[in-house]
Amino acid sequence: MNAGLQQRVSDTLQQTRGLTLTSFEVLPGGHSGLTYRVGTDGGDLVVKAVPEGQRPIGRHDMLRQAAILTALADTDVPVPGVVAIDRSEPAWFAMDLIVGESLEPVLDDPAVRAELAAARMLRAAQILPRLHAVDWRTLPDAGEALTPADELARWAKTLHAVPPALVEGGEQLLELLAATVPAPMAPTLVHGDYRLGNIISADLEPAALIDWEIWSIGDPRVELGWFLVFADGANFPGVGREVPGLPSAAELIAAYTESADGLPDMAWFNALGRLKMAAIMGHNLRRHREGRHHDPAQEMLPATINRLIETGTALLSAAH
Repeated sequence: MNAGLQQRVSDTLQQTRGLTLTSFEVLPGGHSGLTYRVGTDGGDLVVKAVPEGQRPIGRHDMLRQAAILTALADTDVPVPGVVAIDRSEPAWFAMDLIVGESLEPVLDDPAVRAELAAARMLRAAQILPRLHAVDWRTLPDAGEALTPADELARWAKTLHAVPPALVEGGEQLLELLAATVPAPMAPTLVHGDYRLGNIISADLEPAALIDWEIWSIGDPRVELGWFLVFADGANFPGVGREVPGLPSAAELIAAYTESADGLPDMAWFNALGRLKMAAIMGHNLRRHREGRHHDPAQEMLPATINRLIETGTALLSAAH
């Protein structure tokens, strides 16, 4: 337990909010920095902190995460409310603990009832336009807008860091994507990992969109293409499950656009999402095999990596 952080949180909450700390426990499942569930006499909170000795950049940039949550507080994007921010190093912030489930139907345990999973996925597609409608020019530390070509270059770099034997066919998919890069749409706020596993749901309705460590400004179709990867359990042989009745990619795109016309070039963005996931999984498998992060479960990934690359390639081949 991080006694120094606990004391800082206790002091700040008492001084700024009049709250007395009653418990301080590691919250399982937090992947960006340190994540704690904090009990107070005014209710439970979540604290996210920069790990001691880590630079506050990327997924460890807690102040940037706190800033986007604060900026979205007065919008209709459901996010946890920020309660306190401590900018001294290592920085941390506290936010409301939102009660509900954040489970990926095709990947996480316990399994979500099929009809509820389908309804949640459709609802997530319907509310995604709220996020993309936010005026990103008003957001702090937004950075430069990323085009589809920028996104492809980013994930090409990740793919090239993986031994080719672990991502067989990945280079061919990358070449197909590079040869058919779509023209960018008007940029929007992009969460970066929009999926049911990052949405706390109260029954059907999304109560909070969490895990904002990689938010950016970019093409909204990048976000939707990533979301589609998780709409089909067949993408994850050996590590996931097929859930009967989940909406199809076409149904989710129609729910997002509120029309049957869809969006241009969605096959490209769907394929990009699969390349991204294959590159991430290949990177994780490489780290395990090199002994940098021992996790035998990573040995289950090759079949999924192959499926993602194969189906991504098929999507582009069918589109052209």
